[in-house]
Amino acid sequence: MCFPGYAIVGILHPWYIFTRKSNNANCKMNVKRRFTKPVHVGAVQVGGGAPVIVQSMTSTDTRNVGATVEQISRLEEAGCEIVRLAVPDKKAVEALGQIKKAVGVPLIADIHFDYRLALGALENGADAIRINPGNMAAENLQSVIARAREMRSVIRIGVNSGSLEKDVLAKHGGRTADALVESALRTVAFFEDNGFDALKLSLKSSDVMTTIEAYRGIAVKTQYPLHLGITEAGGLLRAAVKSSVGLGILLYEGIGDTIRVSVTGDPIREIPVAYGILGALGLRRRGPDIISCPTCGRCEIDLLSLLEEVERRTEGMKRYMKIALMGCIVNGPGEAAEADIGIAGGKGAGVLFKKGKIIRKIKEERFVEELMEELGRM
Repeated sequence: MCFPGYAIVGILHPWYIFTRKSNNANCKMNVKRRFTKPVHVGAVQVGGGAPVIVQSMTSTDTRNVGATVEQISRLEEAGCEIVRLAVPDKKAVEALGQIKKAVGVPLIADIHFDYRLALGALENGADAIRINPGNMAAENLQSVIARAREMRSVIRIGVNSGSLEKDVLAKHGGRTADALVESALRTVAFFEDNGFDALKLSLKSSDVMTTIEAYRGIAVKTQYPLHLGITEAGGLLRAAVKSSVGLGILLYEGIGDTIRVSVTGDPIREIPVAYGILGALGLRRRGPDIISCPTCGRCEIDLLSLLEEVERRTEGMKRYMKIALMGCIVNGPGEAAEADIGIAGGKGAGVLFKKGKIIRKIKEERFVEELMEELGRM
């Protein structure tokens, strides 16, 4: 049930207040986000009231400059705003410099174990680096901090449940949310003691509930921007489900400044899911939002083929547009009244409608063409 006006749903810290506002009978919810310290990854602001930023990570061998540049270009075209690359050795560091010159999107160098790779990545143009506190010695981190300060770069402290410090694991009896939070706070304190606060934090687990509780825990203890993700989420379907639940809950609570939907395989598939999550919460909208009924015994058109063809024809569309494809007149203009444009089918024919008003009748074989023609005029 929806009620008019505002309702305070959480006061967790003096700077952490979020509200819900219901919008008449449609019950649209406006999420008020947690305020965080702003940092800049290249030209992209993260935190400080900026929109939630969509990230991804290349799956190519960074040392293959051509393949990596091509994948980054496809990611950028799909709407990715920050890209992370693996930097496992000196050759990858050198390749990073060439890649940076060939792309426009900010790059984050993903570094493990060898602090010299972090230094080299910064010198070769990385806009930020991501380090894991569980696999780099303190004295080496001090060198990285000094270079990042000099280069005015951001450092992401990426805590993963799979690489927590041994003493933290022992203390908490396993890879718990509290263990992730303690590891992150310990590293934050080290960076702050060394005079560095251009930080972004992530606390990831492959377990959705552990991830949610970890981010909730860190959100009330720091003001640093948070990068959200469910690590090792699996193939597209499982990753979409896990990310929608985990990231969706956190974003609804106002937590999160950047997100990644981790999908095994081609990272371009991550981007529509990320924008789908943001769009469902009203945080960001990009591309078409195609709504269609699940079909039932009343459906007398080939709705599945219609949906697949409209999806294909609108792929790559950047402008937000709500398109409704309804299998019968019962679920037509009335139920899809908020759609910008739509089709409601009958036996061999249907109606084209805009904002709930019927424009004209059309034959089934003309559904796609007339819909696309009308879209082109909008």
